[in-house]
Amino acid sequence: MTTTIPAGAATAPALGARRRWTVLAVCALSMFLIGVDTTIVNVGLPAIGRGLGTDTRGLEWVVDAYTLVLASLLIASGALADRFGRRRVFRCGLAVFGLASLACALAPSLGLLVAARAVQGVGASMLSPVALAIVVNAMPDPRERARAIGIWASVFGLSMAAGPVIGGSLIAAFGWRSVFWINAPVVVGALVLVAVFVPESRGQRARRLDLPGQLLLTTALCVSVGVLIEGPRIGWASPAALACYAVAAAAAAAFARVELRRAEPLIDLRLFRRPPFASAVLGAVAVFAALSVSLLLTTLYLQDARGWTPLAAGAATLPLALGATVCAPWSGSLTGRLGPRRPLLLAGGFTAAGGLCMVVMGPAPDTSVPLLLSAYLLIGIGFGFANAPLTHTAVGGLPPSRAGVAGAVTSTARQVGSAVGIAVAGALAAGVAPDGLARASRPGWLLVTACGLSLFAVARASRQDRAPKARSGSRTAP
Repeated sequence: MTTTIPAGAATAPALGARRRWTVLAVCALSMFLIGVDTTIVNVGLPAIGRGLGTDTRGLEWVVDAYTLVLASLLIASGALADRFGRRRVFRCGLAVFGLASLACALAPSLGLLVAARAVQGVGASMLSPVALAIVVNAMPDPRERARAIGIWASVFGLSMAAGPVIGGSLIAAFGWRSVFWINAPVVVGALVLVAVFVPESRGQRARRLDLPGQLLLTTALCVSVGVLIEGPRIGWASPAALACYAVAAAAAAAFARVELRRAEPLIDLRLFRRPPFASAVLGAVAVFAALSVSLLLTTLYLQDARGWTPLAAGAATLPLALGATVCAPWSGSLTGRLGPRRPLLLAGGFTAAGGLCMVVMGPAPDTSVPLLLSAYLLIGIGFGFANAPLTHTAVGGLPPSRAGVAGAVTSTARQVGSAVGIAVAGALAAGVAPDGLARASRPGWLLVTACGLSLFAVARASRQDRAPKARSGSRTAP
């Protein structure tokens, strides 16, 4: 099914405290790389478009080829790691990711760049769930494990917020291909650190790969997001679009039917009977959709409508990164002490406020820079507060043996949200003249506001986890 969190008996030798936190640092470094690569490309999209001669629709595929493959393969990669060894699969993922990054940097055409980005997604899928399993396996103490998972989730959220800032700086100095070149030394360093510090481990019981479920999930995700990207070009009511709707619906229905009948499904759909889990998954989709919409609309508006350089556009998102940096660890602490409800309420309130600020955005000369920066700060604060309580709500009340399943599904939901957000934002901006981007973006900012408000429902559902926590005591995964 996916990576499982050990209940107590680790499959690797007991590690000293310094070694355990070193393992966390190594895995966090790899997760930072994955998160940054999800968003670092956004600020470089106009430069990539000029360099390869493509439009907004083509640029959407540059981003979503990565996130769709990553979302589709996360859970299967966790199952492979349980069977063949987590460190082995983790190292393989790093190698694939690094080689694909080099191919992206050298890509002479849009088609090859999109293909290389898809291979990057394959490598990244071997890192995210496996990193979490490695960390948890190294942390047998439940309290220490809770802190480690909080840090892990915070690092991933921070990395996505920091991506545009890092990307803008690299593009200004070295051009758009540098956002891919930079991965090479990081991957080499991570491979060395993993070989030295990370012990090998396996799942307590290796699960079978669910190939029919994997195929149906991939089909449903790719066709759904694909029609969102291509809709403005082919027409939302065209025969091709209607056929895509039918294929996506049929694949989703067949996936549900197959999974409910399998003894070891790719995704255990019975988890969705728990309102806290189901709401946390939807909340993860909403949060990352809001972030992706915000970053892409910001990139297009600042560079195309206002004529800013990639460096200036990346710097404009500094308030977003700052808000996430400050609030992510604070959210983890609040979640550990008070539970997920208050951080989720803060996340929803700040995200909705940031979206509302951008709804009133007008043409470039009529919108003040302080308003833009304030909106980005609010969205960053909301994003920073969201990740730790969402992870907590998803796995709270579950026995450790099922917490890994819940965590992997939530990670998949995050990437689905990113892919959908890019597709929606691109559809709104496709074919729009620079002076019309502000008006065309308003539905996107309303969507960001709605995503923030949806976290209030997640906060309400999270209260239902109080009783299970009390019964499960220290065995409950965070």
